[in-house]
Parts: sequence; C-alpha cells; structure tokens
Amino acid sequence: MNSTRMAPPVTWAAVGSVALSVCQSVMAANVYTCVDARGRKLTSDRPIVECIDREQLEISPSGVIVRRIPPSLTAAERAAIEERERAQAEAKARAEEQRRRDRALLIRYPRPEVLENERREALAQVDHVIEAARERLSELQRERKALEAEREFYLKDPSRMPPALRRQLEDNTQAIAAQERFILDKQEEKKRIDERFDADRQRLRPLWAGSAAAAAPSSR
Repeated sequence: MNSTRMAPPVTWAAVGSVALSVCQSVMAANVYTCVDARGRKLTSDRPIVECIDREQLEISPSGVIVRRIPPSLTAAERAAIEERERAQAEAKARAEEQRRRDRALLIRYPRPEVLENERREALAQVDHVIEAARERLSELQRERKALEAEREFYLKDPSRMPPALRRQLEDNTQAIAAQERFILDKQEEKKRIDERFDADRQRLRPLWAGSAAAAAPSSR
C-alpha cells in the first residue's frame, strides 16, 4: 500500500512574507514625475503619457534624480534639430578646412619676402609669354603691310584679286585678332595673380604675427 506524503500547510505568515517582499520590490522601483500642461504634478511607475510634450524626471527610491527624460519631438521639431546639427557640423568642417589651409599657406610663405619673391616670379613668367606674343603680333602686322601693298594692285578691280591673296588677307586678319585677344587674356591673368597674392598676404598677416609672437623669447 502506497503512502502519500502531505505537503506542509501554507501558513498565513508565509503568505504575508511573500506579499511583503512583492510590496518592497514595487516600492524599490524608480518612479517618474512631471508637471502636466494644467500644472498638476503627476507620478507613475512608468513614463507619463500626459507629459510626453515636456520634461520628466526618473527618481530613485532614495529621491535621487536618475535621469531627465526630454520631451518627445514632432517630426518638424526633429527636422529642425537635425538641420541645426547639420549646419553646425558643416561650419565646424569649414573651420577645420580653413585651419588646414592656413597651416599650408604659412608653410609655403613663412615670411612676407618669400611671398613677394614668388609673386614676382609668377608675373615674370606671364610677362615672358606676353613678350613672345607681341613679337608674333609684330610679325603678323609686317605681313599685313606686305599683303596690303600687294592688294593695292587690285583696288580698281577687286574681282581680279587672286583667291590666294584673298585667303592670306583673311587669315592674317584672324591671326592678328587672335593674338590681340591672347595678349589681353594674359594681362588679365596678371591681374588675377596679383589679386591672389594680395588675398594670401592679407590672410597671412595675422598668421605671421602669431608666428613671430610665438618665436619671440618671453619677457621677464
């Protein structure tokens, strides 16, 4: 005959102990608190829906603020924040790029005389090209005089002018115009070179001053 062992009876003391543990566990949880739109102070064991548009505090059982929960944002508000952060990031990147360029510029032109020497060299190279272009223009103009002298024979009857002479006159006219445009372009290039070096010098002035101050021995 099998004997069945009975489980010990559950006492009210045991039930009370379990209930007390549950209550203590609940009481030990953090709470959330906020002031809603109507000025009411609300408290809950979870984030409060009525305060979704305002800051909430998560507080520990000891009364310490664990964290501050910012208000939930609308799509437009999130987009505005993202745009502001993007603009700040772009400004930071531009500033860093400018610092990089300044360092490179200071390495290239550590002193004003270095910059001015390079300016003179750059302008001299363009002047050399312009001089060669002017020599070529003088040659074309001399050719023009010879062609004009030959054309005088046909002034009374231009129809008798040989086609070859007509083409030479047209080619010479176009070549002179092209050479004159080329010289003007090179003169404009000289202006751009001067403007670039002027801008670099203006940018370098505070950098040179800072370098000089850093290199100078500290006065006692």
